[in-house]
Amino acid sequence: MDTSSTIAMFLHFGLLGIGCLAIAEKFIPLFPSYVLLMLLGLTVSDGASLAMTIVATSVGSVVGALGWYGLGRALGSQRIERLVRTYGKYVLLRPSFYQQLTDAYRGNHFWVTLIGQTLPTVRIYLALPAGVLQLEPRAFVTATAIGTVIWNMPFLSLGYVLRDSGQDPVSIGFWVVAILVAVEVAIILGLRLYTHAIARPRLASSRAIAAPKAVEEIA
Repeated sequence: MDTSSTIAMFLHFGLLGIGCLAIAEKFIPLFPSYVLLMLLGLTVSDGASLAMTIVATSVGSVVGALGWYGLGRALGSQRIERLVRTYGKYVLLRPSFYQQLTDAYRGNHFWVTLIGQTLPTVRIYLALPAGVLQLEPRAFVTATAIGTVIWNMPFLSLGYVLRDSGQDPVSIGFWVVAILVAVEVAIILGLRLYTHAIARPRLASSRAIAAPKAVEEIA
């Protein structure tokens, strides 16, 4: 059964089928999620159906993320790392990438989860180390839901807008992803520069205060 016929089969079940597609996309990425979302947007008939499709795909994506979270929480760090080393290369989850995802949680858990849901590939696997680290479930679900809506809504809406235009949704979706990632990288870099700019005067001030004390102690 090819991909198009698989999608058509799920669409016969309405919103339930759309939600199941969103869950499946988290575990069996047939193609990039933005392509699936835009294809689903092309099938939407009106604004009300678009809103329900956004809800259905978002719920499905959150359920899929909870599946990864539950797997990480149930198996624990050592077994997950062993599985990643053995099988990760077959699903675009190399050990170095998994370690990067784990290291990302040294920052604010909520914002890392939210932003991670708007980054290709990261949005699929970030829930795995979140489960291993046993992040607070309610905050994880909330951040995942917000990030998922931010990711799903533009692509579904674009598909809906382009359904009668004859434009290629795949190429348009690619450029949308590129723009979104570029904006996110710019925001992250800006926040880091801002944080460093604030930290420097504080560090200089603390050194200035510490210097006279050191002189007094030597004297």
